[in-house]
Amino acid sequence: MNDALDYLEANLDGEVDLEHAARLAACSLFHFQRMFTYIAGVPLGEYLRRRRMTQAAFALSSGNGKVIDLALRYGYDSPTAFNRAFQNVHGMPPSRAKDSGVKLTAYPRISFTLSVKGETSMNYRIETMEPFRVVGMKVTLPMNVEQSFAEVPEFWQKSVSRMPELLPLMNGNPQGLLGVSTCMGGNTFDYYIAVASGADIPQGMAEYIVPSCIWAKFDCVGSVPDAIQTLQKRIVTEWLPTSGYEYANAPDIEVYLEGDQNSPDYCCEAWLPIVKKTQ
Repeated sequence: MNDALDYLEANLDGEVDLEHAARLAACSLFHFQRMFTYIAGVPLGEYLRRRRMTQAAFALSSGNGKVIDLALRYGYDSPTAFNRAFQNVHGMPPSRAKDSGVKLTAYPRISFTLSVKGETSMNYRIETMEPFRVVGMKVTLPMNVEQSFAEVPEFWQKSVSRMPELLPLMNGNPQGLLGVSTCMGGNTFDYYIAVASGADIPQGMAEYIVPSCIWAKFDCVGSVPDAIQTLQKRIVTEWLPTSGYEYANAPDIEVYLEGDQNSPDYCCEAWLPIVKKTQ
């Protein structure tokens, strides 16, 4: 993660290749964005915007840049877009940054250090599974963690009406209603609300073959979605750094079992695709 951060910082005033940053962090772009957000406490895109506007303020206050030049340097298509971003961070237009005595906001570079809390136990098992087929509703989303966090719950709400049609198709393992994120690369990813099935595909649904993989399967207890979102954050920030594993090129899977999902005792599972670290 620090190698990725070094790259981002070195390219604040140029084009940032987020796919390259993700490779430095040894994971897919989606997983990199998610890990960054969980660990840093701020979305990756927002962090880059804050750091760029911090650097732009330094340049303006020292008299080393014109607004139009800084807009291009920091990746904005127009001075208007740059002005808007600058004002969101500093509370003033960039033209005022050169004035004596103005109060600007600086967001220093962050760095990642390992601090494992381990305050509450996490129950998990590691299993290797052969490929299996799922059938269900599908939505294609941009490779943007913040946006997907908002759109996936909306997709679940929209899919409720098709559950009576979907659930009878379940005739394979794993048992349960599945949330499958095929976030393994590219600018978009598919999210499925599905069941393991060998049945024909109903109209308006789709199939997906989950590849063979090693999975770390975590028990989750609590109401959905808060409990599973909290668990996923703990997996990334507490379990993964010290586990001897890293993300594998396979989907994330949520397994929702029968029961009242609003109950504090509701049980489900979060599956993390993993591979042993090579170093």
